[in-house]
Amino acid sequence: MNNINAVITGIGGYVPEDVLTNEDISKMVDTTDEWIMTRVGIKERRILKDPTLGVSFMGIQAVKELFQKTGVDPESIDGIVCATSTGDYHFPSTASIIAYQTGCKNAFAFDQQAACAGFVYGLETAANYIRSGRYKRIILVAGDKMTAITDYTDRTTCPLFGDACGALLLEPTEEPFGVLDTILKIDGSGLPYLHMKAGGAVRMPSYETIDNHEHYVYQEGKAVFKHAVLDMADAAEEIVKRNGLTKDEITWIVPHQANMRIIDAAARRLEVDNSKVMINIQKYGNTSSGTIPICLWEWEKQLKKGDNLILAAFGAGFTWGANYVKWGYDGSKT
Repeated sequence: MNNINAVITGIGGYVPEDVLTNEDISKMVDTTDEWIMTRVGIKERRILKDPTLGVSFMGIQAVKELFQKTGVDPESIDGIVCATSTGDYHFPSTASIIAYQTGCKNAFAFDQQAACAGFVYGLETAANYIRSGRYKRIILVAGDKMTAITDYTDRTTCPLFGDACGALLLEPTEEPFGVLDTILKIDGSGLPYLHMKAGGAVRMPSYETIDNHEHYVYQEGKAVFKHAVLDMADAAEEIVKRNGLTKDEITWIVPHQANMRIIDAAARRLEVDNSKVMINIQKYGNTSSGTIPICLWEWEKQLKKGDNLILAAFGAGFTWGANYVKWGYDGSKT
C-alpha cells in the first residue's frame, strides 16, 4: 500500500474592504509614512471595522469562496482546524462557528493557537489527519482580527497589524505532492518580549488592566526582531537542506509578513531572488496567522502543479517553523 499524503486542493481568502493607511496612523500617533516604510515596509492594512464581527466572519467568507471555487459539498468535510490568536470568544471555538455557518454538518472543529506561526503549525496538524487514513477532507482556516488587540495610542505597535483570513482544503493523495515536510520549534524564553499582559487566567480583566491598556499586544521590538531574523531563516534553511533542494529548485518562498527586513534576511539565507518571494506586507501588514494563506490566495493563479514552496513563520512564544509543500494543482485553471 502506498503512503497517503495530504495535498492542498483549493484555497479561499478574505480581506476586509476598509483600508487604514500610514497617513491615517500618523494622525493617531507620532509617526510618518517614511518611518513605517523604512522600518517594516507597510504602506497600508485592511481593518474589520464592525466591532460585532470577528475572525469567524472572515473565516466564513474564506470558506464559502473555497467551496465556490472547488465545488466541494460542505457536508463532505470531515474537520475544520482554525489557527487564530484572536478567536471570537474564549469558548466556544471559532472553528465551531465557521463550521455551523458554512454547512459543515459532519465536521469536527477546533481552534489551534501558535501566534503568528499558527498557519505552519495548523498545516501540519491538518495534514496529519489526512495522513492517518481516517479522514478525506480537512479545512484549515487561518487568520486574525489583529486590530481588536492593537493599541492605537502605541506608536511602536499600531502601524504593524491588519485583519485577514485564509482557508485551505486538504485531501489525500498517493502522488508525490502536498505537505512533504515540516519543522516546528518553540522557545518559551520569548514570553517577556511579546504577549498580552491581561485577559487570561494569570491576570484577569479588571478596571485596572483596562485603564493600563493591558489587553493589547505588548512587544519589545528589538528582541523580537533579533530572534525572528535568525529563527525563521534557520527553519527555512534547515528544511531546504534536509530535503536536498537547491536554490534553483525552490519555486517560491512564502514567508510570514511581519517585517520586510526579516523577509529579506530569509531570502538571502536561501540565496533566492526576491522575484521568487511572495510579498504583500505593503498592502496588508501583519495579519498574524493569516499572512501565509493570504499570500497563497493572491498568488494562486501563478502556482503550478509540482512547484516547490517553502513556508516559514515566527511568532510569540517564541514559536516558529517551516513547511515544504509541493503544490498539487495548476492555479490558473481555478
